[in-house]
Amino acid sequence: MFLPIGDEPNPRGTPFFTYTLIAINVVVFVLISLPRMTQSADTADPAFQDYLDVVGDSLPPGTTEDQLLQGMSSYDLFVFHYGYRPVDPSLLTLVTSMFLHGGLWHLLGNMLFLWIYGDNVEHRLGGIAFVVWYLVTGAAATLFHAAFASDSPVPLVGASGAISGVLGFYFLWFPHNRVRVLIFLFFFIRVFMLPARVVLGFYIVFSNILPFLVAQGEGGGVAHGAHIGGFLAGLAVAFVIDRREILSRPAEYRDGSDRSSSPKTKGEAIAEAVNEGRFEQAAQMYFQIPAARARRRLPPDVSIALASWLAEKSHARAALTVYQRHLRDFPTGPGLAEAHAQAGLLQLHAFDEPTAAYQHLVDALDHDPSPALERRVRTALAEIAAVQKFPVRRLH
Repeated sequence: MFLPIGDEPNPRGTPFFTYTLIAINVVVFVLISLPRMTQSADTADPAFQDYLDVVGDSLPPGTTEDQLLQGMSSYDLFVFHYGYRPVDPSLLTLVTSMFLHGGLWHLLGNMLFLWIYGDNVEHRLGGIAFVVWYLVTGAAATLFHAAFASDSPVPLVGASGAISGVLGFYFLWFPHNRVRVLIFLFFFIRVFMLPARVVLGFYIVFSNILPFLVAQGEGGGVAHGAHIGGFLAGLAVAFVIDRREILSRPAEYRDGSDRSSSPKTKGEAIAEAVNEGRFEQAAQMYFQIPAARARRRLPPDVSIALASWLAEKSHARAALTVYQRHLRDFPTGPGLAEAHAQAGLLQLHAFDEPTAAYQHLVDALDHDPSPALERRVRTALAEIAAVQKFPVRRLH
């Protein structure tokens, strides 16, 4: 058995919206689902005959009506109403299906994943946005599943599509996080710390993509297509959010776009201003250039110098933007260690985002920082380790 049981690092504070979603799922199961699971199906229910006609056709050949009735519960009819059936789609069931589960273990497995991975994504997105994208990626997961099973009358239920969306965000945004994994194999029981991308890659490839391809979209009771669709939706949204952050113009420099010269000429003027110590003028000119046209317009040393000045003058958002653009424009070459380190320090101290900071700080150590810079990075990593939910010896 391969079971994730925790992750690190984690943000400070309580992930209120993650816990609220967990609570809603548990309450729905305890108050609505569980009581109906112990009740026999009501043959007077208007949906009873429709259920027999529709679901009966999807059962193995030779299954009698008596056998079907013996296994039916009131919850089966409830799910028939409120689960998402691709053959009879509705906006209502697109939402309600996310909060229904097929049994206790189905619920517990989903809530465990949401508890492990939700807090970091919620902290990065913000609470309201987290809930919105949870629902949107959950809907996308269901529709992805339906695209490959459009004639299926079988109701789809579970939060796993939406949670897979959360995993997509996590996969892109927190590549250096580590996951505690319980491995149980006969008499061998041990907890390992594994890279998050290894764990999530195993989940999406071996637990979903391969079974989906082998079964040609039919998952034997598991909606692999929904898991894949949710994960891809989360990846796509996280990528767009990252791109918007890099392309955005900091508030203090939103005074109009540049129309006086070409980006190339302006880049030369910015470099000249930086070299002459006219940093404020350089910053004004830099952020006047449309971000999409400003790629690689500054030499690496100039962009680092400009970002460092902005950070020193407490223009934290502007400084972080320049460091992020530097990393986008120069994925190899000089300045990588400093750009990663300074971006991480800003995220840690100016924006209180320890998990996002951790990604940059680890990258900084991988790019041969100077001894002084390495000491600052390791001090920051120790700060992050000190505020974890669970004690850890070190985070890198």
